[in-house]
Amino acid sequence: MTARAVLADVAALGPFFTVATEPAEGVDPSWRPFVDLYTDPGPLHERIAYVRRALTPTDASDQVDAAVAASIAFQGLATLLVSAPFGAVVLHGELPELTPQALHWRPSAGGPWPLWCSAPESVPVPGPDEAAVALAALFAQHLEPLVAAVRAQVRISERVLWGSVASSVAGAKRLVGMQRPQAAERAAEVARRLLAAGRLAGTGELLPPVGPDRYWSFRRRSCCLYYRVPGGGLCEDCVLHARRR
Repeated sequence: MTARAVLADVAALGPFFTVATEPAEGVDPSWRPFVDLYTDPGPLHERIAYVRRALTPTDASDQVDAAVAASIAFQGLATLLVSAPFGAVVLHGELPELTPQALHWRPSAGGPWPLWCSAPESVPVPGPDEAAVALAALFAQHLEPLVAAVRAQVRISERVLWGSVASSVAGAKRLVGMQRPQAAERAAEVARRLLAAGRLAGTGELLPPVGPDRYWSFRRRSCCLYYRVPGGGLCEDCVLHARRR
Protein backbone atom coordinates (compact mmCIF):
# COMPACT_ATOMS: atom_id res chain seq x y z
CA MET A 1 0.00 0.00 0.00
CA THR A 2 1.35 3.43 -0.92
CA ALA A 3 1.78 6.19 1.65
CA ARG A 4 -1.02 8.08 -0.07
CA ALA A 5 -3.37 5.11 0.33
CA VAL A 6 -2.34 4.67 3.98
CA LEU A 7 -3.12 8.31 4.74
CA ALA A 8 -6.45 8.08 2.93
CA ASP A 9 -7.46 5.14 5.10
CA VAL A 10 -6.29 6.80 8.31
CA ALA A 11 -8.26 9.95 7.43
CA ALA A 12 -11.46 7.98 7.92
CA LEU A 13 -10.76 8.08 11.67
CA GLY A 14 -11.61 11.79 11.82
CA PRO A 15 -10.44 15.34 11.07
CA PHE A 16 -7.40 15.22 13.34
CA PHE A 17 -6.19 12.14 11.45
CA THR A 18 -6.61 13.73 8.02
CA VAL A 19 -3.69 14.66 5.78
CA ALA A 20 -4.64 15.55 2.21
CA THR A 21 -2.27 14.35 -0.52
CA GLU A 22 -3.84 15.62 -3.75
CA PRO A 23 -1.10 17.16 -5.94
CA ALA A 24 -3.58 19.76 -7.21
CA GLU A 25 -3.51 21.43 -3.78
CA GLY A 26 -0.06 22.70 -4.69
CA VAL A 27 -1.57 25.58 -6.66
CA ASP A 28 -2.90 27.09 -3.41
CA PRO A 29 -0.28 29.56 -2.13
CA SER A 30 -1.74 29.59 1.38
CA TRP A 31 -0.20 26.20 2.22
CA ARG A 32 2.93 26.60 4.34
CA PRO A 33 5.39 23.97 5.60
CA PHE A 34 5.33 23.35 9.34
CA VAL A 35 8.92 24.47 9.59
CA ASP A 36 7.62 28.00 9.00
CA LEU A 37 5.39 27.74 12.07
CA TYR A 38 8.45 27.08 14.20
CA THR A 39 10.53 29.94 12.80
CA ASP A 40 7.99 32.66 11.97
CA PRO A 41 6.25 33.85 15.17
CA GLY A 42 3.36 35.51 13.31
CA PRO A 43 1.10 32.52 12.50
CA LEU A 44 1.48 30.99 15.96
CA HIS A 45 0.73 34.33 17.59
CA GLU A 46 -2.40 34.63 15.47
CA ARG A 47 -3.51 31.10 16.35
CA ILE A 48 -3.12 31.68 20.08
CA ALA A 49 -4.98 34.99 19.77
CA TYR A 50 -7.78 33.27 17.85
CA VAL A 51 -8.12 30.58 20.53
CA ARG A 52 -8.09 33.26 23.23
CA ARG A 53 -10.97 35.09 21.56
CA ALA A 54 -12.89 31.85 21.04
CA LEU A 55 -12.57 30.88 24.71
CA THR A 56 -13.58 34.29 26.06
CA PRO A 57 -17.33 34.77 26.61
CA THR A 58 -18.76 37.72 24.69
CA ASP A 59 -19.96 39.35 27.91
CA ALA A 60 -16.64 38.96 29.75
CA SER A 61 -14.77 42.06 30.84
CA ASP A 62 -11.38 40.33 30.64
CA GLN A 63 -9.96 37.89 28.11
CA VAL A 64 -9.00 34.35 29.05
CA ASP A 65 -5.43 34.24 30.33
CA ALA A 66 -2.82 34.02 27.57
CA ALA A 67 -1.28 30.87 29.09
CA VAL A 68 -4.64 29.10 28.96
CA ALA A 69 -5.11 30.04 25.30
CA ALA A 70 -1.56 28.99 24.44
CA SER A 71 -2.08 25.64 26.17
CA ILE A 72 -5.32 24.89 24.32
CA ALA A 73 -3.90 26.06 20.99
CA PHE A 74 -0.84 23.89 21.51
CA GLN A 75 -2.91 20.83 22.37
CA GLY A 76 -4.85 21.19 19.13
CA LEU A 77 -1.66 21.42 17.10
CA ALA A 78 -0.04 18.54 18.97
CA THR A 79 -3.07 16.35 18.31
CA LEU A 80 -2.86 17.17 14.59
CA LEU A 81 0.82 16.27 14.49
CA VAL A 82 0.45 13.05 16.47
CA SER A 83 -2.74 11.50 15.13
CA ALA A 84 -2.16 10.64 11.47
CA PRO A 85 1.34 9.16 11.94
CA PHE A 86 0.15 7.18 14.95
CA GLY A 87 -2.84 5.82 13.05
CA ALA A 88 -0.63 4.88 10.10
CA VAL A 89 1.90 2.87 12.09
CA VAL A 90 -0.79 1.10 14.11
CA LEU A 91 -3.12 0.22 11.24
CA HIS A 92 -0.62 -0.37 8.44
CA GLY A 93 2.87 -0.75 9.91
CA GLU A 94 4.00 2.20 7.79
CA LEU A 95 5.22 5.61 8.96
CA PRO A 96 4.56 8.43 6.47
CA GLU A 97 7.51 10.80 6.47
CA LEU A 98 5.53 13.88 7.47
CA THR A 99 8.57 15.97 8.37
CA PRO A 100 8.40 19.71 9.12
CA GLN A 101 9.51 20.35 5.54
CA ALA A 102 7.06 17.91 3.90
CA LEU A 103 3.92 18.48 5.98
CA HIS A 104 1.98 21.68 5.23
CA TRP A 105 -0.75 23.56 7.08
CA ARG A 106 -3.25 26.17 5.95
CA PRO A 107 -5.02 28.70 8.19
CA SER A 108 -8.72 28.11 8.71
CA ALA A 109 -11.47 30.17 10.30
CA GLY A 110 -12.24 27.47 12.87
CA GLY A 111 -11.54 23.90 13.84
CA PRO A 112 -8.28 22.05 13.22
CA TRP A 113 -6.00 23.38 10.52
CA PRO A 114 -6.11 21.40 7.26
CA LEU A 115 -2.92 19.42 6.57
CA TRP A 116 -1.39 18.47 3.23
CA CYS A 117 1.63 16.56 1.97
CA SER A 118 2.15 16.61 -1.77
CA ALA A 119 4.24 13.48 -2.33
CA PRO A 120 4.31 11.37 0.82
CA GLU A 121 6.80 8.56 1.28
CA SER A 122 6.75 6.02 4.10
CA VAL A 123 9.02 3.60 5.90
CA PRO A 124 7.98 0.16 7.24
CA VAL A 125 7.71 -0.19 11.04
CA PRO A 126 6.31 -3.70 11.57
CA GLY A 127 6.84 -4.17 15.31
CA PRO A 128 5.61 -2.03 18.23
CA ASP A 129 9.17 -1.22 19.31
CA GLU A 130 10.18 -0.05 15.83
CA ALA A 131 6.94 1.89 15.48
CA ALA A 132 7.40 3.71 18.79
CA VAL A 133 11.03 4.61 18.09
CA ALA A 134 10.21 5.93 14.62
CA LEU A 135 7.21 7.90 15.87
CA ALA A 136 9.24 9.43 18.70
CA ALA A 137 11.88 10.61 16.22
CA LEU A 138 9.26 12.17 13.93
CA PHE A 139 7.38 13.80 16.81
CA ALA A 140 10.61 15.31 18.14
CA GLN A 141 11.20 17.07 14.82
CA HIS A 142 7.89 18.86 15.24
CA LEU A 143 7.19 19.11 18.93
CA GLU A 144 10.58 20.19 20.27
CA PRO A 145 10.54 23.38 18.16
CA LEU A 146 6.79 23.88 18.67
CA VAL A 147 7.16 23.78 22.46
CA ALA A 148 10.02 26.28 22.20
CA ALA A 149 8.03 28.55 19.87
CA VAL A 150 5.00 28.63 22.18
CA ARG A 151 7.13 29.32 25.24
CA ALA A 152 8.91 32.14 23.38
CA GLN A 153 5.55 33.91 23.12
CA VAL A 154 3.75 33.01 26.35
CA ARG A 155 4.97 32.19 29.82
CA ILE A 156 3.83 28.59 30.26
CA SER A 157 5.31 25.47 31.82
CA GLU A 158 7.12 23.06 29.56
CA ARG A 159 5.66 20.29 31.73
CA VAL A 160 2.13 21.36 30.79
CA LEU A 161 2.92 21.28 27.08
CA TRP A 162 4.59 17.87 27.08
CA GLY A 163 1.72 16.58 29.19
CA SER A 164 -0.60 17.66 26.41
CA VAL A 165 1.49 15.75 23.87
CA ALA A 166 1.14 12.64 26.04
CA SER A 167 -2.59 13.24 26.28
CA SER A 168 -2.76 13.44 22.48
CA VAL A 169 -0.97 10.10 22.16
CA ALA A 170 -3.36 8.49 24.62
CA GLY A 171 -6.33 10.04 22.83
CA ALA A 172 -5.16 8.69 19.48
CA LYS A 173 -4.76 5.25 21.04
CA ARG A 174 -8.31 5.41 22.39
CA LEU A 175 -9.88 6.53 19.12
CA VAL A 176 -8.06 3.93 17.02
CA GLY A 177 -9.16 1.23 19.45
CA MET A 178 -12.76 2.40 19.30
CA GLN A 179 -13.02 2.65 15.52
CA ARG A 180 -10.75 -0.25 14.58
CA PRO A 181 -11.12 -2.76 17.44
CA GLN A 182 -8.88 -5.28 15.73
CA ALA A 183 -6.01 -2.80 16.12
CA ALA A 184 -6.68 -1.88 19.76
CA GLU A 185 -3.93 -4.09 21.19
CA ARG A 186 -1.26 -2.78 18.81
CA ALA A 187 -2.42 0.80 19.48
CA ALA A 188 -2.06 0.23 23.22
CA GLU A 189 1.40 -1.33 22.84
CA VAL A 190 2.75 1.43 20.59
CA ALA A 191 1.31 4.19 22.78
CA ARG A 192 2.61 2.55 25.97
CA ARG A 193 6.13 2.53 24.55
CA LEU A 194 5.87 6.14 23.41
CA LEU A 195 4.69 7.30 26.83
CA ALA A 196 7.58 5.55 28.57
CA ALA A 197 10.41 7.19 26.62
CA GLY A 198 12.04 10.55 25.99
CA ARG A 199 10.14 13.72 26.77
CA LEU A 200 6.94 11.80 27.44
CA ALA A 201 8.42 9.62 30.18
CA GLY A 202 6.89 10.61 33.51
CA THR A 203 4.16 12.78 32.00
CA GLY A 204 1.43 10.47 33.29
CA GLU A 205 0.51 7.03 34.50
CA LEU A 206 -1.30 4.04 33.04
CA LEU A 207 -4.34 2.91 35.00
CA PRO A 208 -6.81 0.04 34.63
CA PRO A 209 -8.98 0.72 31.59
CA VAL A 210 -12.19 2.71 31.88
CA GLY A 211 -14.49 2.55 28.84
CA PRO A 212 -14.15 3.32 26.03
CA ASP A 213 -10.45 2.69 26.67
CA ARG A 214 -9.09 -0.79 26.22
CA TYR A 215 -6.02 -2.32 27.91
CA TRP A 216 -5.31 0.84 29.95
CA SER A 217 -6.39 4.41 30.59
CA PHE A 218 -4.04 7.38 30.91
CA ARG A 219 -3.90 10.03 33.61
CA ARG A 220 -1.52 12.89 33.05
CA ARG A 221 0.57 14.47 35.82
CA SER A 222 -0.16 18.02 34.68
CA CYS A 223 -3.19 20.06 33.67
CA CYS A 224 -3.91 21.74 30.33
CA LEU A 225 -5.56 24.64 32.23
CA TYR A 226 -8.95 24.24 30.56
CA TYR A 227 -10.62 24.45 33.97
CA ARG A 228 -9.67 28.14 33.99
CA VAL A 229 -11.87 28.84 30.96
CA PRO A 230 -15.29 30.26 31.95
CA GLY A 231 -17.64 27.28 31.92
CA GLY A 232 -14.72 24.89 31.46
CA GLY A 233 -13.99 21.83 33.55
CA LEU A 234 -11.55 18.98 33.94
CA CYS A 235 -10.54 16.74 31.06
CA GLU A 236 -10.99 13.01 31.61
CA ASP A 237 -7.25 12.43 32.05
CA CYS A 238 -6.57 15.48 34.25
CA VAL A 239 -4.36 15.11 37.32
CA LEU A 240 -6.78 17.29 39.28
CA HIS A 241 -9.34 14.48 39.40
CA ALA A 242 -7.07 12.55 41.75
CA ARG A 243 -6.29 15.62 43.85
CA ARG A 244 -9.97 16.41 44.41
CA ARG A 245 -10.82 13.01 45.86
